[in-house]
Amino acid sequence: MHPHRLRPARASLRWKIAGLAAATACLVAAAVGVLVHMWIARDIHDRAEAQATNSVYAAMDAYRRTGTLTDGAELDPADLPAALRHPADSNRHTAYDGVVDGNVGPSVWGAQRVDGPGNRVLAVRVNMSSELHTLRRLDAVMVAASLIALAAAVPLAVYGAGLLGRRLRRVSETAVRISAGDLDARTGRTKGRDEVADIAATVDLMADSLGRRLRTERQFTADVAHELRTPVGGLLAAADLLPPGETEDLLRARVRDLRGLVQDLLEISRLDAGAEQPVRARVPLGAVVSEAVTRIGLDTEVTVADALGEEAARTVETDPRRLERIVSNLVVNAHRHGGTPVQVTVEGRTVVVRDHGPGFPPDLLRDGPRRFHTGATERGSGHGLGLTIALGQARLLGAELRLDNAPDGGAVATLRLPT
Repeated sequence: MHPHRLRPARASLRWKIAGLAAATACLVAAAVGVLVHMWIARDIHDRAEAQATNSVYAAMDAYRRTGTLTDGAELDPADLPAALRHPADSNRHTAYDGVVDGNVGPSVWGAQRVDGPGNRVLAVRVNMSSELHTLRRLDAVMVAASLIALAAAVPLAVYGAGLLGRRLRRVSETAVRISAGDLDARTGRTKGRDEVADIAATVDLMADSLGRRLRTERQFTADVAHELRTPVGGLLAAADLLPPGETEDLLRARVRDLRGLVQDLLEISRLDAGAEQPVRARVPLGAVVSEAVTRIGLDTEVTVADALGEEAARTVETDPRRLERIVSNLVVNAHRHGGTPVQVTVEGRTVVVRDHGPGFPPDLLRDGPRRFHTGATERGSGHGLGLTIALGQARLLGAELRLDNAPDGGAVATLRLPT
C-alpha cells in the first residue's frame, strides 16, 4: 500500500501571494489614478467656469461703458451653446460645450444678456485644451509610475512569499515523513513568532505524542508476545501427552493457532522496532515463489511468465525468507478471506496474487490493513495480522505492496521488488 502523500498544488503559495500582491497594487493604482483624474478634471472645469464668469462680467462692464468688446468677447457668437441663448435661461451665465475642433476645445462659455433691443447675448469663450492636455500627460505619468511600482513590488512579493513558502514546505515535508512512518521526523526551530512557527511547533508536539504512544503500544505488544511464548510452549507440550482422539486434535489445533498468533505478534513487534535486517542474495524469483506456494499446501495456480524466454530464470537480489513470508501470507489471506481460484503470477520483478472473492473492503484500500481487523464480515474471520506482516516485510525489502480490487471482482495484491 502507498502511504498517503500530499499532492503538490497546481499553483504554489509563492505565486498565489505574488499574484494577490500584484492584483492589489493594480487595484490601488487604478483607484488612485481614477480619483486623481476626476479631482483634477473637476478642478480644471471649476477654474474654467470661474474664469469665464469673471471675463464676461469684465467684458460686459467695458461694453456698457465704452461700447467696445474686450477680452475676446463676442455678441451672439455662432458657436454659443443653446443653453445660453434661450431667454428662459437668463439666470445662467456659464455652459460647457464639449466641442473639440483640432487642438481647440472643449470650452466653457460665459454669457450675459445685453440690455436693449434685440435681446442680444455677450459671450466669452475659455478654451480648456491646454489644461486637458496637461491632464492627459499626468494620466500617462501616473500609469508609468504605477507600472514601475508594480515591477518593483512583484519581485519583493515573490521573495517574501518564497520565504513563507519554504517555511510551510518544511512543515509539510515533516508531516509527510511522519505520515509515512518516520516518527523521528521533526520540523525543529523555525524563525519568527507567527502562525507558521505555531504550526511547526504543533506538528512537532503531535509527533512527540504520537511517538510516545506508539512506542508504548509496541513495547506492550512485544512484552505480551514474549511472555506468552513460555505458557504456549507448555500447552503444546502438554497437548502431546494427551491420548489420541478428537479432543486431542481439537486442542492441538487451537494451541497451534495460539502459537502462530504469538509468533505473528513477535514478528510485528520486531518490524516495528526496526530490529529486523534483510539478508540479501541472488535468487530466481519464479522458483522462490513457486516453492513458497507449494509449502502452503493450498490449491493455488502459479504462472511464471516467459515472454522474453528468460523470465523463468530471472534472478533478483532480495531476502528469500522474507519474500516467501510475504507470498505465503498473501496466498493464505486470499484462500481464507477470498474465493477460488487463487492465482499467482510472476512477471519480471512483479508478483501478483489474485482471488475471486468479494474483494478488499473500501476502508482497507483507503487506510491500509489494520491489526486485529479483517475489514468486512464477508471476508471471513481472522486476527488481521497477515497483511500487516506482509506490508512490513515488503517495506523492509524496499518493495512496493499494493492492494486493489479487480474490475471483474476479486482482490488483487501486487508486489513489486526494487531493481
